[in-house]
Amino acid sequence: MTRSAAISLVLTGGVLMGMVGLILRLMESADGFQVLVYRSFALSAMVMLVACLRRRIGVVRFLKSFDKWDVAVGFLLGLAFSFYVYALLNTNIASALFILSSAPIFAAIMAWVFIGEKPSQITYIALFLAVVGVGVMVKDGLDTGGILGNIYALVSAFCFASMLVIIRYTKKEDALGGTFLGGVFACGLNAIVAIAIGSGLAISGWDLGLSLFMGAFTIGLGIALVTWAASYLPASEVSILVLIESVTGPIWVWIFLNEGTTVSTLIGGAIVLGAVVLQTLGAGKRFS
Repeated sequence: MTRSAAISLVLTGGVLMGMVGLILRLMESADGFQVLVYRSFALSAMVMLVACLRRRIGVVRFLKSFDKWDVAVGFLLGLAFSFYVYALLNTNIASALFILSSAPIFAAIMAWVFIGEKPSQITYIALFLAVVGVGVMVKDGLDTGGILGNIYALVSAFCFASMLVIIRYTKKEDALGGTFLGGVFACGLNAIVAIAIGSGLAISGWDLGLSLFMGAFTIGLGIALVTWAASYLPASEVSILVLIESVTGPIWVWIFLNEGTTVSTLIGGAIVLGAVVLQTLGAGKRFS
C-alpha cells in the first residue's frame, strides 16, 4: 500500500469516528455501558465483514486466523474503547479530549524506544501543533474535570498508542483480526459491568438502533480503516492523523443538529487540522 493510500484510509476512518458525538446526542436514555455493549457487538460484525471481503476468505477461516498479536491488539483496543467512555462518564468532554490528545506523544515515545522508529522533524512539529490545538479547543472546560475521569482518559490514550506500536511492529498487511477482538473484549467486559453494577442490558429500540449503527458504520468501519492502514505508517503519524476526529466531531453536530460552537473550538480545530495537513504532506515515502 502506498503512503497516500494509507493516509486516505486513516483520514476517512477519523472522519467517520467523528460522528460518534452526534449519535450520542440522539440517544434517549441508554448509559455508557449499555451503548458500549451493543456498539462493540456491531463493531466486531462490521470489522469481520471488512476482513473477510479484503482477505477473500470465509468467516470460519477468519476466526481461525488469530495469533498472539491479534489478541494483544484486541485487548488493548477493547480497553481503549472502554476507558474512553468511562472517562466521559467521570469527567467533562473537554478534559477527556485534551488528555486523549496525548496518544500521539505516547506512540512516538514507545515506537522510538521499542521498535527504533524515530519521528521525523515534521512529526515533532505536528505533535506540538496537535497538542496546542486540542488545548485551545477545550481550554474553557479543563478546570472542571474529575480526577478519576482524567485517569481513565490517560489509560485510554496509552492503550490506543500501545496498540498502534504493536501493529507497526508486526508489519501485518492489516490488523483487522485484532480490531475484531477489540470489539469482542469491549462487548464482554461492559456486558458484565452493565449487569453487575449498571442498569442491565435492556434499552429502547431507538437507542439500540443508534448503538448498532454507531458500532457498524462510524466506530466499526472507521477503526477498521485506521487499523488496516496502521501497518503502513509510523505509529506517531497515525495517531496524529486520526485527530481529524476531534476536528470533524463538532462539525457533524453543527450540520445535523445546528448546535453552535465556540471561537476556541474553531481556532483550536484549525490548528489541529493544520497539524494533520502538515503530517499528510510531510513525506512522499512508500511503505510496504
